Amino acid sequence: MTETVLTSEKRKVVIGFEHRFVMIGERINPTGRKLLAAEMAAGDYSRVIADAVAQVEAGAQMLDVNAGIPLVDEPKILAECVKLVQDVVPVPLSIDSSIVAALEAGLAVYKGKPLVNSVTGEEERLEQVLPLVKKYNAAVVAISNDETGISEDPDVRYAVAKKIVERAADYGIPREDIVVDPLVMPVGAINDAGRQLIRLLRRLREELKVNTTCGASNFSFGLPNRRGLNAAFLPMMIGAGMTSAIMNPLHNEDIQAILGADVVMGNDPNCGAWIRKFREPAPEGAGEGAGRRGGRENRRRREQA
Repeated sequence: MTETVLTSEKRKVVIGFEHRFVMIGERINPTGRKLLAAEMAAGDYSRVIADAVAQVEAGAQMLDVNAGIPLVDEPKILAECVKLVQDVVPVPLSIDSSIVAALEAGLAVYKGKPLVNSVTGEEERLEQVLPLVKKYNAAVVAISNDETGISEDPDVRYAVAKKIVERAADYGIPREDIVVDPLVMPVGAINDAGRQLIRLLRRLREELKVNTTCGASNFSFGLPNRRGLNAAFLPMMIGAGMTSAIMNPLHNEDIQAILGADVVMGNDPNCGAWIRKFREPAPEGAGEGAGRRGGRENRRRREQA
């Protein structure tokens, strides 16, 4: 099976069908966050650092770093953020910008193998971004839209993804370094969005053999109880073949849903990640003997269940 390997100086993360689902923290992004945008524009990165640490502590295996602020020197700010975040957390990063010069600035200072976010099927974008991905030995998010826009037809989105994979190969970029974003449509606007995405994910896994990601919160946009809906959406997409998502790891409902899906899919050996996250601590003052007795009692209960 296809494995996409990303690295920092201190850690390796593998995105793949037989690996744990990879949560890519989305919060270092000034879009829609006026206070964060103002601070970043002024050179104050204290909130960036706090968000980086909080997301990793919550369980994010990677972080997306975006500096998309109007009327600022985005290449400079993105490069500074990439360096700072790498100094405070050990995880690999996704370097996120629509501006090619900013992508290159971030790539130039990155230590390891990052994920570039993103390239589309538009010819100009392919010709600008793919050489950078090859130059810096990165992986890249391939978004399934092109000059015609975003199609509601999942077969059209599949064709765009295939085009990007084939064009990447022309630059010597293997399919394991392409992570396709099949574009999640809001189910409140398109009733079949979930079923369409399940079919598309299966094709991307079985026919194109690529890993996938998405902006997970798009699915619930405009609906009440979005966290509950996202917690239903994510495990079903994981079952269909999605291998990562750009998301908010501070939402406990999403974390529980993803860790549970990893257990169900057999990608959490011995339920280790689930147990580490949810095992109740031993009562204060319990000694080693009590711990052994508790372990024997737990085993007895499991055997009787």
